[in-house]
Amino acid sequence: DPKSHAVDWDIEDAVNRYVQPVLDKLSLVANFSVDSQILYYAVLGVTPRFDKESSSFLLSAHSLPHVINPVEARLGSSAASLYPVLNFLLYVPERSHSPLYIQDKDGAPVSTNAFHSPRWGGIMIYNVEAPASPEASLPLHVDVDMVRVMEVFLAQLRLLFGLSREELPPEFLLESPGNEGLADWELDRLLWAHTVENIATVSTTLTSLAQLLDKIGNIVIKDDVASEVYRAVASAQSALAELAAGHLHLAFKASKEAVTSSEKAFFDPSLLHLLYFPDDQ
Repeated sequence: DPKSHAVDWDIEDAVNRYVQPVLDKLSLVANFSVDSQILYYAVLGVTPRFDKESSSFLLSAHSLPHVINPVEARLGSSAASLYPVLNFLLYVPERSHSPLYIQDKDGAPVSTNAFHSPRWGGIMIYNVEAPASPEASLPLHVDVDMVRVMEVFLAQLRLLFGLSREELPPEFLLESPGNEGLADWELDRLLWAHTVENIATVSTTLTSLAQLLDKIGNIVIKDDVASEVYRAVASAQSALAELAAGHLHLAFKASKEAVTSSEKAFFDPSLLHLLYFPDDQ
């Protein structure tokens, strides 16, 4: 509510300083672009429960899924993009629901006061200290601690990419992610996982295509479609060979090419017409 809070956050500097180094390292896996926006009068879609003992408002774990839909409707990011979107939201509660805290499934407070949803993103609730005097002039000026916020957002980004920290025996030593927020071995693990996933996708796509075409007798397949199928198979075989040799970057690149070729073949307009109207050939 801009009548209550005048929020100031240096998002451009924070992205350049904390987020961009991570995205630069992840550029081998995907291409990223970053946009930011400020929404006023955003509502969570659920009514927090007031706790008399702590004089605060609480969001239970089971209510968190209902928070996303009303907020997402205001964002418009998914509708404006042809590509997958990850959302990271900083929510400053209105004065009538402050302070606001998230509880886990056991009813304990979440230390980060944030939660994430797979394939969607994360939300962090940022409480503002109440003014010392009830007669303080409004709106209150709020300087957001971007270091604290970015720590949460980057941790959520890692989780969304499947890079969770696991407990290891004390004698194990692991390379620190450092300022980039992503260690080399974690990037290798990510490349390996995506390569395997791509190869599985190619196998499923080509198998489905073969099964569909097998149901239609005397079908004529265009040369360019056949070329894409051969290219997909060759690229998948190359990816497997590079993976076995430990060449993860080359394996991932070949697996992406295999996915592209297999999808071009599967969704070729000439095949779609024959599959849906087989009697017309």
